[in-house]
Amino acid sequence: MVDGQGIPLAVSLTGGNRNDVTQLEPLLDKIPAVAGRVGRPRRRPDALLADRGYDHDKYRRLLWQRGIRPVIAKRGEPHGTGLGTFRYVVERTIA
Repeated sequence: MVDGQGIPLAVSLTGGNRNDVTQLEPLLDKIPAVAGRVGRPRRRPDALLADRGYDHDKYRRLLWQRGIRPVIAKRGEPHGTGLGTFRYVVERTIA
């Protein structure tokens, strides 16, 4: 999980046969407090951008319950919605 500039916030290493979705909640729990403005440090992002693999109501509800706005690509819709422009930050960080 990275921020908007590609700075890693949380990392989880699993076997190649594990589904990424199983690691969503543990990764959210690993995000450290982020200092910035005066006051209590932030412990969660405003929004989470994800690809079609996370397109399920269960994960949208999980994010809304934590106060995080889900921005998840829909399955079965054509590409070109613009979400990929932001999502590829993760791939560039890993590369």
